[in-house]
Amino acid sequence: MLDCGHNFCRSCISQCWEKNQRNSCPECREEFPEINFRVNRALANLAQKARHLKLNAKEKFSKVHCEEHQEELKLFCETDKKLICLICRDSREHKSHSFLPIKEAVGNYKDQLKSSLDSLTVKKSAVLETEQKQKGKISEVREQSRSLQTHITSEFSKMHRILNQKKQRLLRDLREEGKRILEPMEKNLREIQENLNSIEDKLSNLQKQMEQKDELIFLKVRE
Repeated sequence: MLDCGHNFCRSCISQCWEKNQRNSCPECREEFPEINFRVNRALANLAQKARHLKLNAKEKFSKVHCEEHQEELKLFCETDKKLICLICRDSREHKSHSFLPIKEAVGNYKDQLKSSLDSLTVKKSAVLETEQKQKGKISEVREQSRSLQTHITSEFSKMHRILNQKKQRLLRDLREEGKRILEPMEKNLREIQENLNSIEDKLSNLQKQMEQKDELIFLKVRE
């Protein structure tokens, strides 16, 4: 957009000014000492929408018309599995082919799709049933596993308690048996030690006598 308010394509106005060698508005002839282009956002958005509508219209036209003959698509070639126009039907390319009106072809394909849909629905039901059975079996196995774990834990706890009680009894019996055996042996040991002490005392006295050098004292001790 120029300062005067008129709108032009940037490329077009640039070419115009370059050709005329003067910067003036082609509409009102107002001259501009400096080039100052501004973007008209409202006009730009409107142009963008117009281009979009044009593309959509062209796309819609191409969908319902034959690309080769620009005729309306009215038939479905069962041989080539494609939509064709009446000119295509009479062409050499589709000679001896089988054709159906589009509506009838759609009906046939819908019937085929319905058959496939029904078949898949039955298969889905069967798979869902199998899934539920499998889930049931998994739950059953898990429950059995939990029950067995609980049972094993309980049984081992009982066994541990019984074994611990048996261990305590055996240890007690062992202590009592050891005491029964050791008491007379320890008594006998004490007697042996007492006898040994007595012998050592006698040996000590005899040794002292042997070491006595005075004969009178030696003989007197003998008495």
